Amino acid sequence: MKTFSLWLITFLLRIYFWLTLKMDAPGGLGSVPEKGPLIIITNHTGQMEVPVFATLLQPRKITGWGKAEAFDNLFLRWVFWTWDIIPVHRGEADLTALKSALRMLEEGRIFGVAPEGTRNKTGILRRGLPGAAILAMKSGAPALPIAHWGGETFLKNLKRFKRTDFHIRIGEPFYVKAEGKLTGEMRQEMVDEMMYRIAELMPEEYRGEYSYLSKASSKYLVK
Repeated sequence: MKTFSLWLITFLLRIYFWLTLKMDAPGGLGSVPEKGPLIIITNHTGQMEVPVFATLLQPRKITGWGKAEAFDNLFLRWVFWTWDIIPVHRGEADLTALKSALRMLEEGRIFGVAPEGTRNKTGILRRGLPGAAILAMKSGAPALPIAHWGGETFLKNLKRFKRTDFHIRIGEPFYVKAEGKLTGEMRQEMVDEMMYRIAELMPEEYRGEYSYLSKASSKYLVK
């Protein structure tokens, strides 16, 4: 049943993308590793990146966290069930969601994380939250930055029957490493370093909180 659901959703999304998007992804997503656990970190406009990545990265299995309240929608619940999306309760330390994510990575899946935590309607980067850094630290899995822009105009363009230019850029993978007991300040420094890796892939006007690339460091990130 889940296999058929995945085929159907993928088929419908490919048609939908062909009608509504003009994809700009030099080299496609072919540089994404074909196997092994991987954390994809990306910015989050919440309109198109999730279905685009879930479709284009196949046959690799990709999952991620989704806000628990979204599961109240029957259609989204079906889609999330098909993609094995893990419900997370925002605004609290959801250890169950973290353990589920670690298990998915142990199974060799791709796990997508948006460090901004919530949808960013403008597309301009906000300060990252530490969850992505914690997941990378505890799992030991490599993280791959993927930036996108253009999707923030999707709904406006859709109402005007206009296709949206959707740009994708892929960076280099890295690991998150640290020694000793982590403080809240250290976790924030980690995710800031991760966010700079996303920012450097984007046009300057989208970098927001991470506009000054000269401030980027790699204290906790290793190849």
